[in-house]
Amino acid sequence: MYEIGPAVAWLIAALVLGIAELAVPGVFLVFLAIAAAFTGVMAFALPDLPVAVQLGAFAVWSVVAVTIGKRWYRDYPVEGGDPLLNNRAARLIGQIVIVETALVDGHGRVLVGDGSWPARGPDAAVGTRVRIVAVMDGAVAVEPQ
Repeated sequence: MYEIGPAVAWLIAALVLGIAELAVPGVFLVFLAIAAAFTGVMAFALPDLPVAVQLGAFAVWSVVAVTIGKRWYRDYPVEGGDPLLNNRAARLIGQIVIVETALVDGHGRVLVGDGSWPARGPDAAVGTRVRIVAVMDGAVAVEPQ
């Protein structure tokens, strides 16, 4: 039976770590994969390298790769497609809504989509169109359109 040498084992580890990064993206395992690949190449170049030295080299390459990656992501941040994707309240700001229950003494309700939200703002009659300017404590702050 064929015995896997340390160099091949390091390269397999690099491949597994790279696949794991794709399966569970966290932008961290890729740096360990790079370190494992460098260690594997080093083990090919120096086949008699003791395992303790290989582990030390992997540790050093891991620190180097993570440090470079951290600096890279600081200098070139990854921008998401929609920064308000999971912030429903922030997505409401700027929407034009209809007053459902008259705003009297600064309190009432407005129709937002297919739901009704408590509202705060200047007095307004039922059916008036108002703009949402903020969301505070589960209520929308509105102003005349």
